[in-house]
Amino acid sequence: MVTNTTPSVAARGLTQRIGRTTILNGIDLQISGGVVGLLGPNGAGKTTLLRTLATVLSPASGELQLLGHDPRRSSERTAIRRRLGYLPQHLGYYPGFTVFEFVEYFALLKEMPADEVRPAVARAIERVGLADRAKSKLKTLSGGMLRRVGIAQAIVNDPDLLLLDEPTAGLDPEQRVLFRALLRDAGQHATVIISTHLIEDVAAACTAMALLDGGRIVFRGTPDELSQLGDGGIGDSALERGYTRVLTGARG
Repeated sequence: MVTNTTPSVAARGLTQRIGRTTILNGIDLQISGGVVGLLGPNGAGKTTLLRTLATVLSPASGELQLLGHDPRRSSERTAIRRRLGYLPQHLGYYPGFTVFEFVEYFALLKEMPADEVRPAVARAIERVGLADRAKSKLKTLSGGMLRRVGIAQAIVNDPDLLLLDEPTAGLDPEQRVLFRALLRDAGQHATVIISTHLIEDVAAACTAMALLDGGRIVFRGTPDELSQLGDGGIGDSALERGYTRVLTGARG
């Protein structure tokens, strides 16, 4: 369980590179709970940041602590992963697995106690509205259903740190509303970080947000605070206008 004394994420000068290209450039970030939205244009570094927080990528430089552990150390990285939930932008899957088998597979990878696995899998599938498809093979599901299966595997262990990369891609409007409720519930007892292009999802579900551009954080605050910066920006809502105004200012 996340505590108030230990930040879920503590990054200082975090830098990430692919080859000679700098993707994240000196990120300073501290998050201790709630639902945090990551916004930014394509190529801003959102996915790379989430992959780094998910321990998929090791930082090129800088300091990073996750749930009080150093992900560079193998034993601590394992401890992090037991308490982590992660939905990547593109989740690979075995078409012949059923929904239940797929989520169960991830529960076992997270080393959940054996007697807790099956009840936890059933609960996660229920939370994403797929209880009636638990025995269906993944190859028979629609894209939106597959995305919900991905969310189920991310939440099966009731993680203390939940990382979701474009989780609402393929979801219809009703499913997105239900998903926002799931986010708000998860944020009551965990730290949730969601990367999305859908500003309305941030407005509806997030307690805080960070705006990335060019590998840097150019705004950190609440959706209301970003909305108040919207004078002169472009968009159909105050939040969209604040988003475009901050990006314009950050680019000089």
